[in-house]
Amino acid sequence: MSSERLDEVARGGVPDWLPFSKIKLYTNAFVRQDGKLLLGYKKRGFGKDLYNGFGGKVEPGETPAQAALRELEEESGIAAPLEHCGVLFFVLPDLEQAFHIDIFRAEEYSGAITESDEMRPQWFDIEPAYATPNAKPAAADGSPKEHNTGLPPIPYDQMWADDPFWLPLMLAGRHFAGRADFGSDGRLQKWWFGAKPV
Repeated sequence: MSSERLDEVARGGVPDWLPFSKIKLYTNAFVRQDGKLLLGYKKRGFGKDLYNGFGGKVEPGETPAQAALRELEEESGIAAPLEHCGVLFFVLPDLEQAFHIDIFRAEEYSGAITESDEMRPQWFDIEPAYATPNAKPAAADGSPKEHNTGLPPIPYDQMWADDPFWLPLMLAGRHFAGRADFGSDGRLQKWWFGAKPV
């Protein structure tokens, strides 16, 4: 993202940011199509048992865009015309490094979605009312509204704690940036998120 002004979307937590001595580059890619979002259930490694996009480390000699394409194919079996849409910065207390994560999105893909040894892909409903956590859409008569896709809603309770702040921005087509510091218990300690003005 360029140095354009961002509108603050959310902030909170403890007064001070965590220190770090080095930065590692990562990517995360998301594919949405026909009112649904493809997420991967992490079967092993960092983020195990959580749903996320498809991504990982930027290897030496790779650009973040190249790494995002490679990771998407390795973890889900598909290729997509990815568009850069955000930057996230994560710091954890027991690591010397901070995670600089370039976020990419696509509206279409090619290939067959395939489970890998690391990720189990699954589609989720992103009907507008479900694009934010804890939304309770209702039909005109007040009864619970059926999902258009017949799929479960985005599982925010099984995702990283910062995802509810920025994922709706991505789903709305916004460009965004943010930082999240986590405690050793995995809980958010301090956060800030912003998006380009609409």
